[in-house]
Amino acid sequence: MPVPSTTFGEELRKRRLQAGWSLTELSGAVHYSKAQLSKVERGLKAPGQDLVRLCDAALGADGALTALVTTSSDTTPAEPAPSEVSEEHWMLELSPEGRSSFRPLSRRSLLGAGTASLMTWRSDGTGPLSPAAGAGMLDASRSLFTHYRRLGQSVEPGLLLPVLIAQTHTLRELSLQADAHNRRELLALGSRYAEYVGWLVQETGNDQAALWWTQRAVDLAAAGGDRALAGYALVRRALVTLYRDDAEQTIALARRAQDVGLPHRIRGLAAQREAQGHALAGDRDSCMRALDRARALLDDHEDGSGEPVIGTMHLPDSVGMVTGWCLVDLGRPREAAEQLDRQLALIGPDAVRTQVRYGVRRALAYASDGEIDHACALTTPLLDGVAAVRSATVTTDLRRLARALARHAHHPSVRLLAPRLGALTHLPIS
Repeated sequence: MPVPSTTFGEELRKRRLQAGWSLTELSGAVHYSKAQLSKVERGLKAPGQDLVRLCDAALGADGALTALVTTSSDTTPAEPAPSEVSEEHWMLELSPEGRSSFRPLSRRSLLGAGTASLMTWRSDGTGPLSPAAGAGMLDASRSLFTHYRRLGQSVEPGLLLPVLIAQTHTLRELSLQADAHNRRELLALGSRYAEYVGWLVQETGNDQAALWWTQRAVDLAAAGGDRALAGYALVRRALVTLYRDDAEQTIALARRAQDVGLPHRIRGLAAQREAQGHALAGDRDSCMRALDRARALLDDHEDGSGEPVIGTMHLPDSVGMVTGWCLVDLGRPREAAEQLDRQLALIGPDAVRTQVRYGVRRALAYASDGEIDHACALTTPLLDGVAAVRSATVTTDLRRLARALARHAHHPSVRLLAPRLGALTHLPIS
C-alpha cells in the first residue's frame, strides 16, 4: 500500500505554484477533489499511482514526480533453469469437478514416488515416425493451434490448459522419433504451444509457473536449432514486471531482448514493452522513441516460416494499440481515449479477450479524464466478457477502473455499475 510522502507533497506544491496554478485549477486538470490534493500536498494522504501520473503530466514534470514515488525493487522474476527436452515427466491431473493440476517431475522423483492409476499407456519409440506421419501431425497441430488461440479469446484459461499441455507433450515426444526435418518442425511448433501455455498460465495469476512454461518453450525451440525464442522469453519476463509496476526492470529486460541478432518481430515486440516501461516511469519522449522503433521493426518483419506468429495475432496495429495503452500510464487520458477508440474499432467481435483487455483500459482513460457517464457506458458491455475470460491481467486494470469510479460514488451511473464491477474485481481466476 502507498504511504504518505511529505517529499512528494512538497514537490507537487512547488511545481503547482511555479506553474501559477491554484489547487482548484489542478483539481480540474486531474479530476481529483481539491480536498484530496490538499491532503497529498501536506503529506497527510498517500498519492495513488494514477494521481501521481496525472499530476506529472499536467504540470509537465517529465517523470520527476513519478520518480518520487517509484521504488525500484528486486522484482525481476527468476529465470527458470533450462532443461533437456526429455528431462522431466509431466503429470496432468483432471478432476470431474473441474479442478485440474499440472506438475513436472524428474525421472528420479517419479521413480521414488511411484504411480497408481486406472489406466496407463506409453509410446515405446521402437520405430521411427515416418515422414508422412510427421508431416500429417504438423499440419493437424498447426490447424488446431490456430483454433485454440481463437477459442482462448472467449473462454477462461482453465478450460484450454489441459489440452494445450497434452498437445505440447505429444509434439515433444513425437520429435524424438521423427526424421531431422520433421523433428525441427515439431519442436518449433511445440515451442509455440508451450509459449501460449505460459501466457494462459499468467492469465491465471501464476507468474512463476508462466515463466517456467516460457522457459520450456525456449528449450523446445533451442532443441530444434532456434535460439531466437530466448529473446522473446525476456519480453515475457518484462510483462511480469510491467504488471508489478516496476518500470526500471521492465525497461532493462526489454532492452536485453533488442539484440541486433534477433528477428525483427521479437525486437519490435521488445521495443513495445520498453515503451510501456518508459510510460510507467513518466518518460514520454523515451516512450515515443521506443514506439517509433517498434513500428519500424514490426513493419519490416517478414515471416515465411509457416510457424504461428509470436505474440498476439488479434491486433491489426499493435503499435497503435500499445500507444494508447502507454498514454494512460503517461497521465494523458484524453489522448489515450481517442487513440484506443480508433484501435478498438479495428478489433473483431470474436476477439473477446482482446476487446476486454483494451476496452477496460479505454474506460479507465475516460474515467481519468472525468467522463464518468461515458466510462460507465463503455464498461457495462465488457463485463460479460470479463466474467468469461477470467484474466488476472485484465483484473489489474479493472481494479484501477473501480478505484477511479469510486471517487464518484454518488454519480448515478457509478451506483448502477458498482455492484457488479466490485464483484468482478474479486472474481476467482481459473
